[in-house]
Amino acid sequence: MNPLILIPARMAATRLPGKPLADIGGRPMIVRAWERAVASGLPVAVAAGDAEIVAAVEAAGGRAVLTDPDLPSGSDRIRAAVEAIDPDGKHDAIINLQGDMPFADPGLARTCADLLDSQSGCDIATLVAREAEVGDRGNPDVVKAVLALDDGATAGRALYFTRSTLFGDGPVWRHIGLYGYRREALMRFCAAPPSPLERREKLEQLRALEMGLSIWAAVITEAPLSVDSPADLAAARAMAVRV
Repeated sequence: MNPLILIPARMAATRLPGKPLADIGGRPMIVRAWERAVASGLPVAVAAGDAEIVAAVEAAGGRAVLTDPDLPSGSDRIRAAVEAIDPDGKHDAIINLQGDMPFADPGLARTCADLLDSQSGCDIATLVAREAEVGDRGNPDVVKAVLALDDGATAGRALYFTRSTLFGDGPVWRHIGLYGYRREALMRFCAAPPSPLERREKLEQLRALEMGLSIWAAVITEAPLSVDSPADLAAARAMAVRV
């Protein structure tokens, strides 16, 4: 496959406005996320919703494309960006990395790309990690993945995603919002309207499942830090001192 990494970013984040340009150890968060993606060895561009994000990425030597700021989701933003960057369809796999994960392991993008490559029936690849603490099970802000996963397996098909509490003795898989799309699956997904379960749970990956697209998830050791609040930003700044 010929993957392309795209990082969607916009200034109008609900809980932390302006976070793509938030300073983390002397560099904007979006630049740190771009640097980690570049370290994967795959081609990378930022799908920006604002000109100031484009300027920050280009000042760091990166590539960014300006997209409509009113696009409803990151998936729609990467679709717009890939159509602008690669109109001839040379890239058949699109990896959606999050701009609010400034310390994500560069190997995560490769993990998604490899899962698409190894599972011919996989339309969308994503990642999960074990719950970090028991409280994750009942926390609606922690999205849980229900997987068809054999004992000892490192990847399995996703049956459902939910914010609800999961019970039982088995592991609870915390979903990590990084995705690898076969290009045609991305286009189909973005062309479809929000689905009933998507609206109910406020999880767009449920639209893909309702459409009949197959999602597979690879198990990773630890979820990367995601910056969604002032407290997360403080943690990221503290982490920048140590790395």
